[in-house]
Amino acid sequence: MPSVPSSRPAPRLAVFAVLVCVLAVAAAVVSFVQGSWLGIVWILMAGISSNMAWFYVRRDRLARAAGTETATTG
Repeated sequence: MPSVPSSRPAPRLAVFAVLVCVLAVAAAVVSFVQGSWLGIVWILMAGISSNMAWFYVRRDRLARAAGTETATTG
């Protein structure tokens, strides 16, 4: 049975962004422990994904305060 798409994708996207952030931090730690400077790229990825998570959470809160299900642009 196919799953029904959520009418509020913002919380799901925020959870995915947090998951990517946690995985990027773990990859950075492993990279630095192995002596590779590639961990800097993982740190940058963690920063971007944490900003995305905050964006989606904030957008959902503002949409709820406005009384709509999702925030739309345009």
